[in-house]
Amino acid sequence: MNAQTFLALVPDWGALIVGLANLLACMALPIPASLVMLAAGAFIATGDLAPATVWTAAILGAVLGDQIGYGIGRLGLTRLAGRFASHRRAARMGHKAARWLDHRRIPALFLSRWLVSALGPYINLAAGATRMRWLDFTLPAVAGELVWCSIYLGLGWGFARDIEDIGETLGNLAFAASAGVVAVLLGRALLRRGRD
Repeated sequence: MNAQTFLALVPDWGALIVGLANLLACMALPIPASLVMLAAGAFIATGDLAPATVWTAAILGAVLGDQIGYGIGRLGLTRLAGRFASHRRAARMGHKAARWLDHRRIPALFLSRWLVSALGPYINLAAGATRMRWLDFTLPAVAGELVWCSIYLGLGWGFARDIEDIGETLGNLAFAASAGVVAVLLGRALLRRGRD
């Protein structure tokens, strides 16, 4: 399902499509959840959608997606997780997420929900696979999802007229932040190899 299809469903399905988009995106499916939330925020601004309902659905969808990813990793469902590993980009992201989680558990969980959200689904799998305690995973993940949903719904509401420009800018910023994290991790790996 492409971005236009999801965006076209926002006015009719409202909170349900926002929750579903967040659920699927948090499970590493290529769903434009941030853009869907921006659109929902714009519809909130025009009075077409109820803010509390949309915000609650957005949070619930994201948290449920995180929990499913954590559960897949925790249960050791290697066949399902192996589908991610069979794709080169997904395997690379999975390794980076596992390294980041290993070094910075709480910040990695919190920041991967909203600042470097591309790593979020892979952090979920890694947290489950490394047998991280459920509460230690859930608290920072939920806090991060609260920030993510609030930012995107709020921006959609505040800048309803300029929604496409904001979506593109935020997408570029998220990519830049993810690239920065990857650069730091690679730099640290190179320094360690150089020392050895």
